[in-house]
Amino acid sequence: MGAFSIWHWLIVLAVVLLLFGGRGKISQLMGDFGKGLNAFKKNVKDQTNEEAGEGDAKQLKSDASADSSDSNVKDKAANG
Repeated sequence: MGAFSIWHWLIVLAVVLLLFGGRGKISQLMGDFGKGLNAFKKNVKDQTNEEAGEGDAKQLKSDASADSSDSNVKDKAANG
């Protein structure tokens, strides 16, 4: 069997099962990490969408004010 005996392989198998098994601490930790990562991505996406919405609203507001100032200039030129 080469350099490792059956006992070495049994110990390695036990450690792997303990760490990465169904209810091991590492698997729970990785599951919690994955949930946190997904929540982070969702919040970043939501925040980006909010900022884009605010930018659109600001753009519309500035366009509306520019339109009204253009109409005021045209009215003054026509009257004056």
